[in-house]
Amino acid sequence: MKREIYGEDHETFRKSVREFLERSVIPHVEDYAANKAIPREFWLEAGKQGFLGLEIPEEYGGAGAGDYRFNAVATEELSKVNAALGSCWGIHADITAPYLVALGTEEQKQRWLPGVASGEILLAIGMTEPSGGSDLAALKTTAVKDGDDWVINGSKTFITNGYSADLIITAVRTSPEKKARGITLFAIPADAPGFSRGRKLDKVGQDESDTAELFFEDVRLGDDHIVGELDGGFIHMMQKLPQERLGCSISNIAHAKQILLETLQYTKERHAFGAPIGTFQHSKFLLAELFTQIEVSEAFLDQCVVAHDKGELTPVDAAKAKWWSSQIQNDVLDHCVQLHGGYGFMNEYRVARAWRDARVSKIWAGSNEIMKELIGRDLGL
Repeated sequence: MKREIYGEDHETFRKSVREFLERSVIPHVEDYAANKAIPREFWLEAGKQGFLGLEIPEEYGGAGAGDYRFNAVATEELSKVNAALGSCWGIHADITAPYLVALGTEEQKQRWLPGVASGEILLAIGMTEPSGGSDLAALKTTAVKDGDDWVINGSKTFITNGYSADLIITAVRTSPEKKARGITLFAIPADAPGFSRGRKLDKVGQDESDTAELFFEDVRLGDDHIVGELDGGFIHMMQKLPQERLGCSISNIAHAKQILLETLQYTKERHAFGAPIGTFQHSKFLLAELFTQIEVSEAFLDQCVVAHDKGELTPVDAAKAKWWSSQIQNDVLDHCVQLHGGYGFMNEYRVARAWRDARVSKIWAGSNEIMKELIGRDLGL
């Protein structure tokens, strides 16, 4: 089915992203996986091409696109290469940068946004803690006022871009007595005394992503590192989570669709019992179901993109998109592995790595169980 939400400018942009990936990224993705990191060269080149500043106004070095459809196009194309690339770009440009744009002071914007757009300042966001998971209101990392400084202590885990980030937007508890209403966002530079990183985490999938633990031991920062309102962090995060979940959803379906297309080609070329395996009735019916699931999901996500671009995407609809897309992604890729037979279990095949990479999408950005809880509450249950 033809998708109607993208115009000529979006498709021209899509072509430029594809050319960048084919020229500067795809030849090196095996090295990314081996090093468990996306190198700075990627970020600097992406910055030169204008792919990191879509959310950033022109006066701070960004593209000032003002149209979320460009974000969606970039997310789709990056995720077709692999899921980790889409998620790392998303954390930097689609999830964390908007906090600085929307909540930063003029001085903060001038200090950080040009580097964010150029790739010289890599961003991460520090929400998840070892004991908290999806429960953002249960943060234990604290910031205590001491004279003119705030003293930050605690830790974060499962932080995408965490091992190489230069600036981490970090949620900390500033007023414990206020519970969820006592959380503040701090922009913590990686060179701040007392900040340290743990090991690169050894994950089941998404090897290209440098995921790390972060530690804060008496990190001292002034008020000029507070992003948004003091004690307003929880509200700020709730306001930004729909875009994060929408971006994850777009990545999920684009990733699954690309591997499904490659699997279709495989079933046309792979023969068994004297015929292409795709011509067997089970394979034919299964592929018909999978392509339908992908296209129906795209249609819903396209409407979510349109709604978000108008400022009308609700947290509940974002939750629906997030759990549904991750479930479809995992179901589709599991079938793609099966259609590849034994080769689908070999890491040298993209389908095997994609299958591993996808599993986390049902956990991060709020687990699917949390998404269903949000939807259920909206139903009055």
